[in-house]
Amino acid sequence: MKKITILFFSILFIGNTVNAQLKIGYVDSESIMKQLPDAQDAQKKIDAFIQEWQEEIAKMQAEWKKQYKEYENRKLIMSNQKRAEVEKELVALEDRIQEFKQKKFGVNGELFQKQEELMKPIQNKIFNAIKEVAEENDLDFVFDRSGDLIFLYAKEEYDITSLVLEKLQ
Repeated sequence: MKKITILFFSILFIGNTVNAQLKIGYVDSESIMKQLPDAQDAQKKIDAFIQEWQEEIAKMQAEWKKQYKEYENRKLIMSNQKRAEVEKELVALEDRIQEFKQKKFGVNGELFQKQEELMKPIQNKIFNAIKEVAEENDLDFVFDRSGDLIFLYAKEEYDITSLVLEKLQ
């Protein structure tokens, strides 16, 4: 965040020292994603995967709870060997649940891969539209309002979100 702010003010300072007139525009990529049908469809698909995986996790957790409750009710009458076997099974089931969560929702899990697969083409399409609008309007910089860069003030006339949306349709 600090790097972006320093870079932004450095560019403004350099621009002022050479008396160059900077043309700056901004977009709200979050707004574009919400209004773009392709992005909405991709998000629905991703949400469906998430729902399916969460239901699977819930089933696995319910099974673990059921087995644990049975274990708790019967552990006093179990032999030490049987108790150890059941405890081992419970730990193994718990490990499978954690592995499943990691496989689906981990850093490089299936959710990440699905988001990459479904959203990357849409993001590229949006980026290309932003680039075209920036070139058509002779803009020097285009910032994303929905990112880390915080605008304290921005004139609406520099908002090119609607132009990007038009380009995408």
